[in-house]
Amino acid sequence: MNIPTNLKYTNTDEWVLVDGNTATIGVTDHAQEQLSDVVFVEITVNVGDKLAKKTTIATVESVKAAADVNLPVSGKVIAINEDLPQTPELVNTDPYGKAWMIKVELDNPAELDALMDAAGYEKHTKE
Repeated sequence: MNIPTNLKYTNTDEWVLVDGNTATIGVTDHAQEQLSDVVFVEITVNVGDKLAKKTTIATVESVKAAADVNLPVSGKVIAINEDLPQTPELVNTDPYGKAWMIKVELDNPAELDALMDAAGYEKHTKE
């Protein structure tokens, strides 16, 4: 299982890459392993939406399950990965790269403090 050390993580298997006041969000390698072969991704928010933490931003479906993806931090959507719905298999092959889902401008950077680092997330996945 791949858990990059430069990211923050949620207990619901989302990852966050912080760059200044921008957060890029996707699902973790652990999540895609649990789902198996991802066959469908629907991003359910739009650029310009102001969203609260824990808002559902996408649905990911595999051959064996479906899961909602929730926003780990509040913010305004500034970009959506328009390619992902046409290439949902990227969640399996490149969950931390080409399979990013949305980017938000952070409303409250202090919310990042509640997220796990890589060591904390690794421990979480083993529990």
